[in-house]
Amino acid sequence: MKQLDGKSLDIVSQNIEKIKELFPEVFSEGKINFAKLQEELGTFAEDEAERYNFTWSGKSEAKRIAQTPSTGTLRPCKEESKDWDTTQNLYIEGDNLEVLKLLQKSYHKQVKMIYIDPPYNTGKDFVYKDNFKDNIKNYLEITGQVDSEGNRLSTNSDTNGRYHSDWLSMMYPRLKLARNLLKDDGVIFISIDDNEVANLRKLCDEIFGEDNFIANIVWEKKYTRANDAKWFSDNHDHILCYGKNKENIKLNQLPRNEEQLTAYKNPDNHEKGKWKATPLHAKSGTNRDSYTFSNGITWTPPVGTFRRFNNESMDRMDKNNEIWFGVNGEQIPQRKSFLSEIKDGVTPITLWKYEEVGHNHEANNDMKKLELGGIFSNPKPVRLLLQTLLLSTKNNTNDLILDFFSGSATTAHAVMKLNSEDGGNRKFIMVQLPEPTDNKEFPTICEIGKERIRRAGEKIIGSEVLTSPKNDGLFGGTEVPPPLDIGFKVLKLDSSNIKTWDSNFENLEQNLLDSVENIKSERTPQDLLYEILLKYGLDLTLRVEEKTLHGKKVFIIGYGALIVCLDDEITLEVVEAIAKLKAEYKSEITRVVFKDSSFADAVVKTNALQVLKQFEIDEVVSI
Repeated sequence: MKQLDGKSLDIVSQNIEKIKELFPEVFSEGKINFAKLQEELGTFAEDEAERYNFTWSGKSEAKRIAQTPSTGTLRPCKEESKDWDTTQNLYIEGDNLEVLKLLQKSYHKQVKMIYIDPPYNTGKDFVYKDNFKDNIKNYLEITGQVDSEGNRLSTNSDTNGRYHSDWLSMMYPRLKLARNLLKDDGVIFISIDDNEVANLRKLCDEIFGEDNFIANIVWEKKYTRANDAKWFSDNHDHILCYGKNKENIKLNQLPRNEEQLTAYKNPDNHEKGKWKATPLHAKSGTNRDSYTFSNGITWTPPVGTFRRFNNESMDRMDKNNEIWFGVNGEQIPQRKSFLSEIKDGVTPITLWKYEEVGHNHEANNDMKKLELGGIFSNPKPVRLLLQTLLLSTKNNTNDLILDFFSGSATTAHAVMKLNSEDGGNRKFIMVQLPEPTDNKEFPTICEIGKERIRRAGEKIIGSEVLTSPKNDGLFGGTEVPPPLDIGFKVLKLDSSNIKTWDSNFENLEQNLLDSVENIKSERTPQDLLYEILLKYGLDLTLRVEEKTLHGKKVFIIGYGALIVCLDDEITLEVVEAIAKLKAEYKSEITRVVFKDSSFADAVVKTNALQVLKQFEIDEVVSI
């Protein structure tokens, strides 16, 4: 019976195994010969001092932090959740570095879109102080934003000599881990201002690859001019967009707005419907020949331009009444571009005006409508997030959206709203550090985020969009929209449920006694269950069914794919009942997990393996 360890996915070991598969000849005594690897890749040694690179103080440690497995876990908190048994959404409280490590197995290449709004490093915002040696202990310590000596850890002052370096060291491992979670056609949007946009661009070029840069979007965040500004009125932020693999990505078209649609009319009642007049000439080409239409009008491309269409296409358009000569029939001929024949939407541009996606003031109003105004600083407008979702996700899939700097949970709000409008089934994972606030009702940012999701979900459920009987076919022609998931499971970062060995010889006798039961006494079976799901790499929203077999509680996950029993005094009668579940659920593969100390005695533990093998269950794990 093998044992389940308490560590997250070891990314380094996994990467080494992949290299070994591709280049076995570069390994010697189990280690990589990097000189040989360079030769196999056709590269030659360069002068390190002259090579272009992007570096900062602390970069090597940031890389090590990204590669170090987490020893933490996520503990379920049902009482703070909504629709626990049915929701597919997650809200995770904790340091996002550790959370991202813990999600590596369960959500590897599962996320379609990531949006983050990280600290802008203005000198006033929180910067995560990562501890290479023990980040879980560090997280528990800094949740109150003070270190062991009472010093505040909440700001990164611009007088600090490592001002930019500290910010880069914070961002690097998080983005590195986040990339692993993106699908091959996944995209990431990152909000930032002028202060760190240049550094962030270089950082993303290194992590995602320069070739996977998609756009630097400029968002007009204000609609007023700051006349008291010393140099310029700061009216914009940046949103950097990168793809996991740009060649696999096809962004959606954006829906046309009212102004764009009003350009299409049908003054001559053409059978193809509304159209607008577009030029017959183009800026480039080779053909400058004249063309004579059936009404006798001869047209020649203007000086410096060329014909857009050949004679065959011109003949067809002329014959089908698809050329417009003006109301009096004497204007310069133009082509009728029919709304019914063009793309469903428009190509996005890199300038996002506040009229289209909202501004800072609107973002505050979004919160006020939920009676949460004035509690959270600088939220993003829901319409801004809707734009990113429209571009990168579809309504007919189970696209997963991740935001690991969740803040006020605008991303979750936008996911629910868009699902309500187009009948989609998008799911979200929000991650947020429980930073303290000055508000008594909402003592941490997490409390604000969770309450926002609750209130926004209820408001959306009661909106006109959902109660409308047909809503113009948004729901695929059905009269009743699909059920909207406005729930979320709350999970909280903590140290592992499994005890670590204490080598303090002064308390040796007590330590030996404690090690007999290796599960922490204050932890529940549900706590342990979710650590098992993480270590097995299973979706944390999978259906969990509970059964009682001969007085012992059994968890069935994934319709029999995993069976977990964490009670004590397990007998062979219980083991046989568990084994029979494989046939009951008709599961092709069944894995069974017990506590190492669960069995009534050593004989039962030994015989349990044989009983399970008789029912073709070979994978049995103890913790």
